Amino acid sequence: MTAFLTTGVGSMPRRSWLFSNRAGLDGKHDHYGTGGTWMLPEELLSEAQDDATIIAINLQEKAGLDIITDGEQRRKNYVTYLTSNMNGFDYRELKPKEMAGGRRTLLAGRCVGPITHQNALIVKDLEFTLSKTKKPVKITLPGPMTVVDSTVDEFYGNEREMAFAWARAINQEAKLLDTLKPEVIQFDEPRFSRLPDKVEEWGIEALNICVKGIQCKTAVHVCYGYPQPGLSRPINNSYETIITLLENSNVDQLALEFAGANLDPSYLKNCPSKTVIYGCVFNSAEVMENPQEVATQLLKASEYIDPLKLQAAPDCGLVMMNDADAFKKLNILVEAAKLARQQI
Repeated sequence: MTAFLTTGVGSMPRRSWLFSNRAGLDGKHDHYGTGGTWMLPEELLSEAQDDATIIAINLQEKAGLDIITDGEQRRKNYVTYLTSNMNGFDYRELKPKEMAGGRRTLLAGRCVGPITHQNALIVKDLEFTLSKTKKPVKITLPGPMTVVDSTVDEFYGNEREMAFAWARAINQEAKLLDTLKPEVIQFDEPRFSRLPDKVEEWGIEALNICVKGIQCKTAVHVCYGYPQPGLSRPINNSYETIITLLENSNVDQLALEFAGANLDPSYLKNCPSKTVIYGCVFNSAEVMENPQEVATQLLKASEYIDPLKLQAAPDCGLVMMNDADAFKKLNILVEAAKLARQQI
């Protein structure tokens, strides 16, 4: 086993020739609705997404990451890529939804009927990624609390009931992915950091449904959201509570933000049984860390978690960056992990 393995979290920079993002942060913004525009006609789109995925894989491999992702190059949005293809959701008429504990109000799709899984959603995506790399692969799925917070409920009338319905449905997709033997299936739950009371009330139970019967390693990713100009990113003290709750969950790994939030690694004393994917570089180009300083942070974290169970990662995905800056970040990460191994 290797100490301080390095891993991506999920997204990678997008191709400008493939995708045009929707700009704006007011109530008319529909990032969780249509989310953006593909730049190519339908008949060319699949092949272009393949090409973009290969670029994202190569960027991670060139940087030297140990565990990689597909860069989410086929996804307009990390939530809607799954919800819009799951039975029970409608994206033809969007409605306003206050999200992320009141952080913003956006236009979102609607849950209009029972959430059920009928067909494979991203199995082909994982098959393609596995065919293009010999490295271990992580695949990501949106978690129940984040789905509930990112859509307008016009059917269940109860957050817990809707969350459990999504958990059961996405668990079926996870089981299909599991047959392909990825290294990790990760459930993205950034809303955990904003809504700690709900994490305790029903979030952990819903997460456990997501991972039920999965044989490969499972992870949950909890962060404070992408840094965006003009949008506040309040960092609260929820992590200590959340990490303690997650210690009693059935997931194997916790992907946690420590760099951008400037959190004390001593919080990790509350999850001794878990592998921690330690966010030690901020997912913003405004700051380029020194590898030795990052290595020092990893070594401090290793005082609370066995370094064989401590993985180095960005705080979150790198979709907000360009290729050059993302590559710098990953190089910093890999170099820091090497330095930490030498100094442990």
